[in-house]
Amino acid sequence: MARRPKIRAELDVELADLPEDLRWREWMGRVEAILFAAPAPVTRETLARVVGHGCSLDRLIADIRAELRDRPYELVAAAGGFQLRTRTHFADTIRTARGESDQMRDLSGSETLVLAAIAYYQPITRGELARFFGQEVSRDTIGHLRALAFIASGPRSPQPGAPYTYVTTKTFLAHFGFDTLRDLPDIEALEDAGLLNKDKLLAGDFPPSFMAEPEDGSLPDEGNDPREEPPRDHR
Repeated sequence: MARRPKIRAELDVELADLPEDLRWREWMGRVEAILFAAPAPVTRETLARVVGHGCSLDRLIADIRAELRDRPYELVAAAGGFQLRTRTHFADTIRTARGESDQMRDLSGSETLVLAAIAYYQPITRGELARFFGQEVSRDTIGHLRALAFIASGPRSPQPGAPYTYVTTKTFLAHFGFDTLRDLPDIEALEDAGLLNKDKLLAGDFPPSFMAEPEDGSLPDEGNDPREEPPRDHR
């Protein structure tokens, strides 16, 4: 005879029978437990499911952060949610203990520049990146950024040939500690100062350091590339 499945009691989120201070501590524990168990940032909506309707998540998170101030990990806003993350100071310690290399996470100077251009001006094609920097962006660079899951294919560009564009991902946001793309440093100030402007750069108004031409004098093919992945839902 088959066993009847156990019916789980509905979680008591209001905790009305507890004193106010114990209720608050229980809510803090629930939120921290969810964040601890989650492999990716947890949305505000998910956390709100386990606390009472009158609970201020912002105050709750602030109290958790205060308690973690002297701990080797912290609660951060990342990729539209919240996440527990080891403090940067202990990164080498963790890699050493695991016997791991951080080679895959290390970005060269050129990769960093390409990633920054994609982050600020997405969606952007590989050809536009080439015009941006005055030389072709190698497929190895794009491949490495893809392997790290920092970028993905975006919508096709309306340009002739409908090339794929590149966009950043939630992994990019979480890794660099951004909650949203609005947290990127001072893009508005740079544009207002005339130091960073996509239209000017694509029109050929490059800084002198970016005037190097490709050895063959050509720009990369922006057409369909069978090695490019189709667009994915990345946001």
